[in-house]
Amino acid sequence: MTALPFDNSYARLPERFYARRPPTPVAAPRLVRLNRPLAEELGLDPDWLAGPDGVAALAGNTVPDGADPIAAAYAGHQFGQFVPQLGDGRAVLLGEVVDRNGHRRDIQLKGAGPTPFSRRGDGRAALGPVLREYLVSEAMAALGIPTTRALAAVTTGERVVRETLLPGAVLTRVAASHIRVGTFQFFAARGDVEGLRALADHVIARHHPDAAGAANPYRALLEGVVAAQADLVARWLHVGFVHGVMNTDNMSVAGETIDYGPCAFLDAYDPRTVYSSIDRNGRYAYGQQPRIALWNLTRLAETLLPLLAEAEDASVAEAEAALATYAPRFEAAYHGGLARKLGLAETRDGDPALAGDLLKRMAENQADFTLTFRALCAAAERPDADATVRDRFVDPTSYDAWAADWRARLAQEARDPAETAAAMRGVNPAFIPRNHRVEAMIEAAVERDDFAPFATLLAVLARPYDDQPDHAAFAEAPAGGGVGYRTFCGT
Repeated sequence: MTALPFDNSYARLPERFYARRPPTPVAAPRLVRLNRPLAEELGLDPDWLAGPDGVAALAGNTVPDGADPIAAAYAGHQFGQFVPQLGDGRAVLLGEVVDRNGHRRDIQLKGAGPTPFSRRGDGRAALGPVLREYLVSEAMAALGIPTTRALAAVTTGERVVRETLLPGAVLTRVAASHIRVGTFQFFAARGDVEGLRALADHVIARHHPDAAGAANPYRALLEGVVAAQADLVARWLHVGFVHGVMNTDNMSVAGETIDYGPCAFLDAYDPRTVYSSIDRNGRYAYGQQPRIALWNLTRLAETLLPLLAEAEDASVAEAEAALATYAPRFEAAYHGGLARKLGLAETRDGDPALAGDLLKRMAENQADFTLTFRALCAAAERPDADATVRDRFVDPTSYDAWAADWRARLAQEARDPAETAAAMRGVNPAFIPRNHRVEAMIEAAVERDDFAPFATLLAVLARPYDDQPDHAAFAEAPAGGGVGYRTFCGT
């Protein structure tokens, strides 16, 4: 078998960090999709991956030369409740490669069979969640948002039992790493300070190398993760993304979006929006995501206390100082992004209030989040295009009142209106993974073995900032504004 260029650093850590476990073979693997550009970026041969030996490796039927398959151990807070042992219950990390840009990347099979962390689960994945994660993670990458990536999806020729019998599949996921806040919690819960130190040193070397030269490397590590998460969540909000299950085991210390379970995108704007069927109290609502990110980061800080200083009070002070950087970092990222969405290149004191007023009016008028901001691009260039924006509001005069203030603010900018509109089109997508389109794609694949809608939607979402007149229907909001839409975990 052709060897993949593995260089496995995590598998060289102490054995209590993981369980060695090869993937479980499947009955009849069939390639659904191979991400050829990503394969080339990783330095892999896409033709080999698409061939029989490659598909066997992507399904878990064979272990490629150089792989060192493991299931990682971690803990986590799930909806606020701490579980001291979770771990990869249906995923196997085949190993790591160094891509063409010199970046280390994990290659993981999700749905690869049971592991010691499966907790009575079957270790498998259904086709629908695999296609959802493939499509949404690639859409997020095209939107410019840090994310895990999808290298391949294969069907298994087997059924998995959920509410009904469903076709099984395996996703090949690529990540800067799969190390989570919950990974640190696993060692902290056991009082394993040496394990914590080894993990922290690994993360510094891999993700935050500048921290190694800081006066306090572990505080610098914490500040690095805080900054990455503050920026990431701000970018989620800019495109209307709702993660749906922001447990600490779903927060990557690499600053990537990870684990696309019950995720969805806003249709009509409402900060209270919850899509996940299991989030009954709205803990992970769209507008709650910044607060939950800080809550999760506070749990990370707690795990690092033994490393931050020898004295407890000094250690707590270091942690609090690092966490205090979150709010200003998030506010700058969030309000800076909103200003760009409104066509503002210069910074003025009243800009956050201007953006906040628009969002308030959108919520009151059930205005579609993506379509409203996209329509503003044309309105910035031509006031006669206001009609397209007004149509998004139940009470169009509410937009009119805000637009007068917006145009007065735009007049203070030195840019030509056409330049402003072009800049706005670069940050306000025309296309997002509309929930009804995602569901239709999944239904076609699961019920009719028809993957054409998946391929079409994937192609459209690869160019989210282009108008694509031939695919204009994919930008449309669902009937009724998507009210009542619910998502479900793949397990």
